[in-house]
Amino acid sequence: MPYTKVMQQLKENLQVAYRQAIDCDNRLDELRKAGHGKFVAIFNEEQGFTQKSNRFLPYVQELATEFETMQESVHTAPETLEAFVKKLAMLLQTLQAFKLQSK
Repeated sequence: MPYTKVMQQLKENLQVAYRQAIDCDNRLDELRKAGHGKFVAIFNEEQGFTQKSNRFLPYVQELATEFETMQESVHTAPETLEAFVKKLAMLLQTLQAFKLQSK
């Protein structure tokens, strides 16, 4: 399979995103109970996600599904890989920023 090392690194980053998303979603629950966090979606369509959620896990799940599709594919187009990497990077950056700002 092409991109073997890249795919392994993406898988590891997805696992990090999953763990961080659980923590951040728990923090969002706390904020909502305190009357904060009244937003509809974390990301919008222009950012490449099809999900619309006020939680992080649905975005991680969307990326995991895309990742599985790429792994099963005989050939992954460089554009597809690039778009995936951009979305994963955006998700990880947003998770990190949220963690820092919600302390």
